[in-house]
Amino acid sequence: MSGQSNLFSNSPLNAPLADRLRPTSLNDYVGQEHLLAAGKPLRQAIETQRPFSLIFWGPPGTGKTTLARLIAQSSNAHFITISAVLAGVKDIRAAVDEARQYQSQGKPTILFVDEVHRFNKAQQDAFLPYVEDGTLTFIGATTENPSFELNNALLSRARVFVLKDLSETALDKLISRALTDEELGLGKYHLSIADDSRKHLVDAADGDGRRLLNFLELASELALAKNESSPVIDDEVLEETLTQSLRRFDKGGEHFYDQISALHKSVRGSNPDGALYWFCRMIDGGCEPLYVARRVVRMASEDIGNADPRGLTLALNAWDVQERLGSPEGELAIAQAIIYLACAPKSNAVYKAYNNALRDVRNEPTYEVPLHIRNAPTKLMKELDYGTEYRYDHDEPDAFSAGQTYLPDEKGDTRYYYPVDRGLEKKIAEKLAWLKTKSAQYSSQYNKGNS
Repeated sequence: MSGQSNLFSNSPLNAPLADRLRPTSLNDYVGQEHLLAAGKPLRQAIETQRPFSLIFWGPPGTGKTTLARLIAQSSNAHFITISAVLAGVKDIRAAVDEARQYQSQGKPTILFVDEVHRFNKAQQDAFLPYVEDGTLTFIGATTENPSFELNNALLSRARVFVLKDLSETALDKLISRALTDEELGLGKYHLSIADDSRKHLVDAADGDGRRLLNFLELASELALAKNESSPVIDDEVLEETLTQSLRRFDKGGEHFYDQISALHKSVRGSNPDGALYWFCRMIDGGCEPLYVARRVVRMASEDIGNADPRGLTLALNAWDVQERLGSPEGELAIAQAIIYLACAPKSNAVYKAYNNALRDVRNEPTYEVPLHIRNAPTKLMKELDYGTEYRYDHDEPDAFSAGQTYLPDEKGDTRYYYPVDRGLEKKIAEKLAWLKTKSAQYSSQYNKGNS
């Protein structure tokens, strides 16, 4: 726990960049326009110096702590911050005693509890009486759904504000501020960064302002080490900054991988004889049969997919037989699965759809789940319009809610899965085409009715 009389005292120059650049006024704050636009309750609370107990719910790096500090600063309140990860009831009592001292001097106190969802019921209950009698104003920050993690008693006494991931525009503003601020930022180093590298940095931050500034600080150190007189943050520097450790499977030498590759390609190429030959070569060379069984399961999803879903079942059964019975019965079952997969109709539609969707998830911002398909088991979530306008498919004709969308709004009508004209996927393609027609008809009728 730490009390602070001056919330924004000069930050030590050796503090992390994210701490040094913490906004000291609403004019410096970026993001959360839905909460801080003119006339919004939170903005009014800050500008009118009338704080109330509240909870900030949102992802990391979206400005929860900073907003709490700005509220305390605007109301000239004593600011106490504790972390629910480290604090206990004893720390809460100490905070209350400190608040009482300032209350006797006519100065209000704001108690900020970071990661408040980590408090148990007893800890949450410990400061409730002092919120009710005005000894302190409570502000909590959480990355978890308050409906599930916080007591009803606490929720009823604090208003919940939902913070969103920082937009690309907001993150870009943070970069500009960091690179131009010569006192607390990186301006004195005269760093330059290309537009594409800037975009790469924004994408890597994924809506987290603190992460962005941490990345930028590391990148600046690398750029200065490479060229102190004219440092440049380019893709090479960013790649080194953002590199994550990669896990590698290393169970054999080059020939081992050549053989598993040959087995996989023989299955994909619908050649049961070649597939069986390479399987036997691997077993004869001492390969662990369970390794092959796992790879065969992969082949069933990657190269056969929904053209013949029975392939995956057979591959899993073979794996199970190998685990239960061992050799030679298990190896025969694996051989049976390999031959079946080699002869089955082929489709990599699932494999391609999965990879394309995963690529988008990794490279695009973390879009919000549309309100109409969110779950709403609590009163708070219903008040936030979770589940509003959702149409229950089983109540619709053909058990299909034509025209209802399921992707984030930003994704529009993006399509990933394109069934092939082979095997069962031929029937799947026909079904999807029929559903698409139904949705188009619904949308046309809906638009006419609202025109």
